[in-house]
Amino acid sequence: MTGGRALVAGGAGAVGALFAERLLGSGYEVTVADPAGSAGPPGARRTAGDITAVDDALGAELAAAELVVLAVPETVALAALPGLAPHLRVDAVLVDTLSVKQPVTRAVRTHAPGIQAVGLNPMFAPSLGFEGRPVAAVVVNGGTGAENVLRLVAEWGASVVRVDATEHDRLAGATQALTHAAVLGFGLALSELGPTAGELRPIAPPPANTLLALLARIVSGTPEVYWDVQHANPEAAAARKALADGVRRVADAVESGEQAGFDDLVDDLRGYLGEDLAPLAASCARLFARL
Repeated sequence: MTGGRALVAGGAGAVGALFAERLLGSGYEVTVADPAGSAGPPGARRTAGDITAVDDALGAELAAAELVVLAVPETVALAALPGLAPHLRVDAVLVDTLSVKQPVTRAVRTHAPGIQAVGLNPMFAPSLGFEGRPVAAVVVNGGTGAENVLRLVAEWGASVVRVDATEHDRLAGATQALTHAAVLGFGLALSELGPTAGELRPIAPPPANTLLALLARIVSGTPEVYWDVQHANPEAAAARKALADGVRRVADAVESGEQAGFDDLVDDLRGYLGEDLAPLAASCARLFARL
């Protein structure tokens, strides 16, 4: 799937720019749609159209595009779908990059049931690029064009992991909502305990320095991204509750004064990791060696 015309809504943002750049590199003629007419990557055309209120100019761009990418927040994508769907070519492929898939999957099947559509979620910060990174893929409405999109993303170096919308949100709740909540909770606990990062870094062992680095990465990012993961994912509340319950179980085991209960927790976690225990421990050792 090389060449052709693509429209990237939100192509001036980090995720949209990543897709626009790679599509340009694959020979596409790319138009970036942004209400303010913000600049996308070099080589892309620009239109100031609002994807939630399609005018004649944007409608013409949509009608000409073989590939339409919605790299916009969930609220924008859901508001846009009823109005943009009638403008799409019958052979077009619609791609969303949302971090939550069940609502947008339902909306696409309602408003664009005959249009091939794929939900992609790059499970990494856009600045890292696709190479060697996982991209979760939900085939909403399948077909040759949808399969070609997945092959194209794989050609960019990504590891494409196919899931359905429900499974995506369940796994994203465990890998994103839970992880982000744990790191943010770690940061809030540190701020309550009192020592500054400057005091901690010289003495901190590798696990603490790793968590400090993760905290710095998250709070250096755009809060809206992390809000969407926590607020929009229907699985996120259960993930946060499980995190709180896990901390409570550790506290209860220690405060009981009996090491046997704590040992049982560790044994349970060894059993949970199973055959992945050794390779994950080796991966951590390599990470710590680089700190």
